[in-house]
Amino acid sequence: MDILKKLTEELGIKLWQTEAAVKLIDEGNTIPFISRYRKEATGSLNDEILRNLNERLSYLRGLEDKKTQVLGSIEEQGKLTEELKNQILAAETLVAVEDLYRPYRPKRRTRATIAKEKGLEGLADIIRLQLTKNPLEEEAKAYLSEEKGVLTVEEAIAGAGDILAEAVSDEADYRTYIRKATFEEGQLCSEAKDEKAETVYEMYYHYEEPVKKAAGHRILALNRGEAEKVLTVRVEAPEDRILRYLEKKLIVRDNPYTTPVLKEVIADSYRRLIAPSIEREIRNELTEKAEDGAIRVFGKNLEQLLMQPPIAGQVVLGWDPAFRTGCKLAVVDATGKVLDTTVIYPTAPQNKVAEAKAVLKKLIQKYGISLISLGNGTASRESERVIVDLIKELPVPVKYVIVNEAGASVYSASKLATEEFPNFDVGQRSAASIARRLQDPLAELVKIDPKSIGVGQYQHDMNQKKLSEALSGVVEDCVNKVGVDLNTASASLLEYVSGISKTLAKNIVAYREENGRFENRKQLLKVSKLGPKAFEQCAGFLRITGGDNPLDATSVHPESYASAEKLLASMGLSREELTKGGIRGLSGKVHDYGKLAEKLEIGEPTLRDIVKELEKPGRDPRDEMPRPILRTDVLEMKDLKPGMVLKGTVRNVIDFGVFVDIGVHQDGLVHISQITDRYIKHPLEVLSVGDIVDVKVLSVDLQKKRIALTMKGF
Repeated sequence: MDILKKLTEELGIKLWQTEAAVKLIDEGNTIPFISRYRKEATGSLNDEILRNLNERLSYLRGLEDKKTQVLGSIEEQGKLTEELKNQILAAETLVAVEDLYRPYRPKRRTRATIAKEKGLEGLADIIRLQLTKNPLEEEAKAYLSEEKGVLTVEEAIAGAGDILAEAVSDEADYRTYIRKATFEEGQLCSEAKDEKAETVYEMYYHYEEPVKKAAGHRILALNRGEAEKVLTVRVEAPEDRILRYLEKKLIVRDNPYTTPVLKEVIADSYRRLIAPSIEREIRNELTEKAEDGAIRVFGKNLEQLLMQPPIAGQVVLGWDPAFRTGCKLAVVDATGKVLDTTVIYPTAPQNKVAEAKAVLKKLIQKYGISLISLGNGTASRESERVIVDLIKELPVPVKYVIVNEAGASVYSASKLATEEFPNFDVGQRSAASIARRLQDPLAELVKIDPKSIGVGQYQHDMNQKKLSEALSGVVEDCVNKVGVDLNTASASLLEYVSGISKTLAKNIVAYREENGRFENRKQLLKVSKLGPKAFEQCAGFLRITGGDNPLDATSVHPESYASAEKLLASMGLSREELTKGGIRGLSGKVHDYGKLAEKLEIGEPTLRDIVKELEKPGRDPRDEMPRPILRTDVLEMKDLKPGMVLKGTVRNVIDFGVFVDIGVHQDGLVHISQITDRYIKHPLEVLSVGDIVDVKVLSVDLQKKRIALTMKGF
């Protein structure tokens, strides 16, 4: 198979782009680096296309390796024909290769191998050829052998049937047809193991839908219900049609002696050998597709969450709510440094509201707190009431935001949090994390395993390696899009920078602690184990403000500094202009990018990137995202009435809708049918995590804590 040609067709790009991308990947370049700094080579392929290309490249190379292994194994057995070789080489999936290899794969002892050991292959051939003029009982007598353990004609015929049944099940063409028929016409069914049990799977207690229409989230729900021993799940195939097909293929003569036996053989082969294995394959394929879809959605949600705009320049009070153990508070300055921590007890059972307010007023006055970041966990509603009352009593304006604290407890108990805050307890670390999530969501959330951030569905039920790789790719892309301040970034943020491993991230921090701040990017080469290749990959994504060279504060790569200097000189400008906030209107002064790029000896896409960067050095792409809603008043679920119109923040996007935070501690669901008047296949077509939306309340179920919302009519 021509892998490059196949990738080109699949991705809808040009062959030269594929060749360049594969070459760069093979040379050890990272996806963010290729996407940002090798646009000329790849024709500006973005990181999403490059990641897809990389994933498919791995699969197709694995497929070619498998073919080589299979061909070697069959050749060793002396059974490789030219036709079989060509079929294997032409196979486009691992399943197709496995089907062709099945008859030659070394088998454990089966009923068929035992029958062969008993010398019954000749009898099997007589049945297969359907030419005999004698009853099979007559033919079978020749195969009776006390020594081999064939004592009756019934045993001989049954053994010959086992040999034929296995041969039928090993036929690649039959399996391909049966798999397709089962997928196209089969039904996915589930039943409850105990109908009286009350579980979240009640809608699947008597459930049936066509296999080909089963939605990803339903497949994952069925898998979980089955794993929890609540449901029995099966695929119901069009058995009659399949048996008719096999009979047509195998019964080629109307022989009264062999036809009844062959019909039995076919039914046995299908029910005992083919159907269970095809069902397994189809369910695995459905699960894999469902997982890929869920991972894609999770990735998009995670990207939006990480790219939420930071709330800069404010002193924030992080509030981790709780009942019995009290609410943990952490005051964090505008740079993320923890200034103070304490515990207050305004919630049950202590209910020391007045005392808590007094502590809060002192902290707000002492540190100039303008924003409270409240976690949405247990006792969050009760804490919010205290905050709203407090805001009314304050002489200065203070606002609050309810922050999704998913993963905060995972982080606060982690080794990383212990290293960062060795003298804090778990609650204090959590409060600090809740405050920092508002100040710089990206820098804080990279410390947490992406699976624990709470913007996925069924993430704990899927292939964890695949999920981790995909989510790490998303985090890596986000970190490199934004860029990282080399002098303040934590090791956990640095390790997501292109070309920087965990070890290098720690070495950079160690170098900084020992030698003070970095004054220029070149100093990176003095960091232990950071060689020229790693420098090439990471330098453009690491920023130094107030250093020796203003270009170090931009995303211009050091390899393009000479071109950037020439560009500035040709405009009569110096690089020092960059320190004044950029060179406004620079793009308007470039009349012919093609000509100028030639003159500066760089590619046009690189020139455009340099001009854009020099206009707005260190531009943060997150500034274009919607900002969080700051609140000053409380709203409770019981206050909601159908018809009310509210502003909310999209917290999670899933296959069947979106969950929106409308400030009442219980996210409301906008079902996919209520998002827009036009038909959409997936909510991601119109919405992302972090979007600020107008919603209308459709219904409120206080008992089940469910809020149904609509976005139609806005």
